[in-house]
Amino acid sequence: MRGSTLHLSLADEAATLALGAALAQGLAPGTRIYLSGDLGAGKTTLTRGLLRALGHTGSVKSPTYTLVEPYELSGLDLHHFDFYRFENSDEWNDAGFRELFDSTTVCLVEWPERAARRLPDADLHIRLEHIECGRSASLTAHSAAGQAMLAAAAST
Repeated sequence: MRGSTLHLSLADEAATLALGAALAQGLAPGTRIYLSGDLGAGKTTLTRGLLRALGHTGSVKSPTYTLVEPYELSGLDLHHFDFYRFENSDEWNDAGFRELFDSTTVCLVEWPERAARRLPDADLHIRLEHIECGRSASLTAHSAAGQAMLAAAAST
């Protein structure tokens, strides 16, 4: 189970949104999803699909300047982080985010590598990349919760 990986091709934005919606099915309190990839690779689009599947009807943009955007949806306390602006991993400690990574909060993190090894382990790590005909997504599960989300994603 640990370290299982699923590779998907995402033809367009609709496919990226659908992947996010599928992942929403496996969310539980304490779930951590880390999203990596170049600028414009689809991290926020995937998050938008996930949030919409949970009932969010407002806009969803990357919290690049605010660093975190909280949501309460479908009985879940969810925080969407973006660490793109971090210059070093100490900024994660300085921002006081440690207490949000607990057993009750769902954490979606864009640019987790900018916080280096300060972050707790992800349940699911998703790497998005541009390819000739859309995007590719590599999803790696690191827990039973991550494995459940892989199963949901495989059905998309």
